[in-house]
Formats: sequence, C-alpha cells, structure tokens
Amino acid sequence: MTNRSILILVALALVVLILVGLSLILAAAEGSVTRVTRSSLNNLILGLQTDQDLSQFSRMKRIDRIHKAQKLISQRQATSSGCAYFRIICDILIGLLVGGMTQVAGFPVWEQVVCGLVAAVLVAMISVTIGPRRNGAKQPLEILLRYVRIISIAVRLAPFKKRRMNGSVSMGSRRSDLSDDEELEKIQIEQGRAMVDQLVEAGAFDPEISEMLKNVLTLSTTLTREIMVPRTDMICMGKDTSPEAALKLFSRSGFSRIPVIGEDMDDLIGVVYLKDVVRAISLGRRKDEGSIESFVREPVLVPESKPVDDLFHYMQKSRHHLAVVVDEYGGIAGLVTIEDAIEQIVGELEDEHDRVQHDQPKQVGPHTWSLPARTSIADLEELFEIDIDEDDVDTVYGLLTKLLGSVPVEGSSAVTRGIRLTAADATGRRKKIAAIIVEPADDSDITLEEEPMGQEVAGNEQN
Repeated sequence: MTNRSILILVALALVVLILVGLSLILAAAEGSVTRVTRSSLNNLILGLQTDQDLSQFSRMKRIDRIHKAQKLISQRQATSSGCAYFRIICDILIGLLVGGMTQVAGFPVWEQVVCGLVAAVLVAMISVTIGPRRNGAKQPLEILLRYVRIISIAVRLAPFKKRRMNGSVSMGSRRSDLSDDEELEKIQIEQGRAMVDQLVEAGAFDPEISEMLKNVLTLSTTLTREIMVPRTDMICMGKDTSPEAALKLFSRSGFSRIPVIGEDMDDLIGVVYLKDVVRAISLGRRKDEGSIESFVREPVLVPESKPVDDLFHYMQKSRHHLAVVVDEYGGIAGLVTIEDAIEQIVGELEDEHDRVQHDQPKQVGPHTWSLPARTSIADLEELFEIDIDEDDVDTVYGLLTKLLGSVPVEGSSAVTRGIRLTAADATGRRKKIAAIIVEPADDSDITLEEEPMGQEVAGNEQN
C-alpha cells in the first residue's frame, strides 16, 4: 500500500469520526428539543440576570445562546425534523466513506458493500437506541444549550418549508391547534403512559398499584360528565318538603346530601344536609314545622367538560364533597362527588353496610321472591303466572321505576297485576337497588304507594 493510499485512509477515517460525532450530537438534540419548555428558558435568563458572580461579557454570551435556543423551541417540529434529517445524512455518508476506505485497502466489491452497510447501521443504532437519546431525555436543557449552534445550522439548511400560522409553526400542510407547552405536555403524558405500561409488563408493581398508576395518567383526559351520575338517576326533594319527610328520604336513601329543586329538575334551589336538619330538630324545632327550603345551602356548580383532575383539586381546596354538574346550556346534567373522582384512581369504594347482590332469584317466603334488579319481566311472569304486557321496560327494576314515576329508593313499593314490588338491598356507595321483593298484593292495595319526589343521586355521603 502506497503512502498516498495511507493518507487517503487516514483522511477518510478522520471524516468518518467527525460524522459519527455529529450523528450522536444530532440524536441527542432530537431527544432534548421535545422536552425543553419556554418557561424553563425564561427562568434561566432571569437567573443569569440576577447572578452577580458573572461578568457582563459572560452573561450576555450565555443569554445570546439562550435566545437562539428559544428560536429553536418556537419551531419545535422543524428543529426535530432538521436534526433527524441531517443525522440520517451523516449515517449514509459514514457507510459510503467506510466502503471507500475498504476500496482503497483493496477489498473485493461485495466486502466494500457489506462493510459500508454494517458501519451505517451500527452508527444509526448507537445514535438512536443507546446513549445520545437517553442523555437528551435526562439533561434536555444542557444538551440544547451546548449544541445550539450546530442545531441552528442544521435547521437552517434543512430543505423543509416552514410557515408561521397564527403564531405556530407548521411543517408543510400540517397544523397543530395546541400551543407549544400544551403539545409538550401531551408528548410527556404519552411517554409517561408508555413507561407505566413497560413497568407493568415487567412486573415492577403489584397489579393494584399498576392499575392506580394508569388511572392517574387518565385523569387529565377524563371529563366530569364521564363519572357523574346523570340527572335521571338523581334523588331530589321539592322545596316544599317538610323536615319530617326529608328525614324519611334521608333515611331510606342512605344519603346525607340531597339537592332541593323547585318546579322541575333545572330549577335548582340548593342542597340540603342531613346534619343541618338533625341539628335543628335536636335543638327543639318541630319536625313538621315549615319546609326544607330554610335548610338549603348554596350549591356548587361545575361544567360537565371539566377534567377530573381539575375537579378533584377544586373540590379538595374548596372543601366541598358534592357538586351539581351543568351542561353547556346551563341545565342540570347530573351530580358528582369527590368520591367519584377518587374512585377513578382507587376503584369502587364500599363500606361495611354494602351488601352483595344476589345472582339468582331466591324464594324468601311461601309466595315471596327476592329477584335481582336486572331480572327480566319474562322470568317474573313465569314465576307468578301472570301477563304484565310492558313493552317499554325489560327488567323488574325498570317496571318498578315506571310504576313509581321516579327512581326507587330502598322501601319504595308499587302494585300491578295483583303483585307488589318493593325495592330492597340498596348496595354500594351510590345506593343502587340490588334486589326487588315480589309478593302477592293484598286486596286493599288499589293504589300505588306514593314516594317523595326523587331520582337517585350518587355519592351523597353517609354518616
């Protein structure tokens, strides 16, 4: 091998080393540019301006570097694409130069191709999967500021069309409706979910803890309307309800907070607390004196589009355990409690009073049956050999609801076709009716038993 060949090999090797270093730098820049926010750069400038240990020259030099980084962050997508583009170019050139080095050394053609391909793939794997990307994720701000000049040149030379649209940068025809920090937050949430999934698959946590971690990450994307109890399932009382009737409804429903309404569901007066009624009666006020309207407290209203994490923090800070949910037109959409938000993380909350639902009909007397709430009307007809002929309901719970004209609470009763249906076994924190007691009706039962006005409200806490 001649001296000229050796010089060519050395020169090509130096160029290859430079390209390898540049590829690693660009890979680290890709990992850092998606994790640096404008606020972090602004805070860094404020810190430099108040640092008395720096000379004016050093301070201005560092601030100028930060200003260049701010420009790159304002074009986050273009910066990331430019780094990726030139990293790929470097990997391709590395392969070509390594192939050229083998040619100068006198290797056969097929060995030249193999060596060049292996070198390009190896550098690409190192730059993408091993060190640089990881460093960019761990120290994004330091990496971005250290290589800001190289990154700026790459972005300036990248053959991408950048245009500014309503203050945001669009690549080609792509347009993001999110702000810079919102888009970064979305990326970080997705990365967090992926990390939790990896930890769960690796068995790093118990299944219960893994499920809670997943639920925490979904709080910001879950809206209040997804966890609320709809208005059709709310228990309410009229403003003219007497304290004695209110106490009866409190006792039968098992709730300690119940909304008070006027002419209809959208005419919300407020919320009445069991403690207020009991306190007044214990101090000597007659149970049948006046109406419940004098005990009403101001309701807490939240929009149905409010994220659950914001709802939880709001109710926690305001020390309210119950809020009424309103829709975009101002009507009552439902009701939500702080326990509903907690259940999104830890799962269903139950206490010692909750009973397990029966899976099958059970005979509890000579002619009396306890039927699960979801028992079909066809099974009811077969048990009692009657023809109910109800086309718009399918279960015994739906039948009782139709007969009462409201959602039944425990003890609600109605008569039809010679049988009496009574709501029983209100299970769970939301006091859902689990079973219906069905028995032959007495001859004196010619009318439906009237209940206080109401539909079921979830999460009104028990005392």
